[in-house]
Amino acid sequence: MWHYLLKLLITSVVVVAVSELARRETWWAALLAALPLTSLLAFVWLHLETRDAGRIADLSQSIFWLVLPSLLLLLLLPALLRAGWSFWPSLVASAAATALGYVALAWLLHKAGIRL
Repeated sequence: MWHYLLKLLITSVVVVAVSELARRETWWAALLAALPLTSLLAFVWLHLETRDAGRIADLSQSIFWLVLPSLLLLLLLPALLRAGWSFWPSLVASAAATALGYVALAWLLHKAGIRL
């Protein structure tokens, strides 16, 4: 139980740190958010819980492929906001485009014989 609570605490601290830092220094908040902290934490937790290097390698490779469609959100959201869209429609459109990107990537990877 303490292990689960520790995971929740560390993950929460990272998210709160990014949101608090963003109010003061956007660049530093962006840097912290861009770091693969979630992935690093997941690798550590998986190692501590399973000691299975193969699972960690599979997770790392899958994360690589799934980062690609997430870039749609990071490109489309600022473009829509700067084009005069309000926040919520911009966020919904960006998230929908990202979801479609995930579906397209899954289809392409399946066709290429790459298994996530």
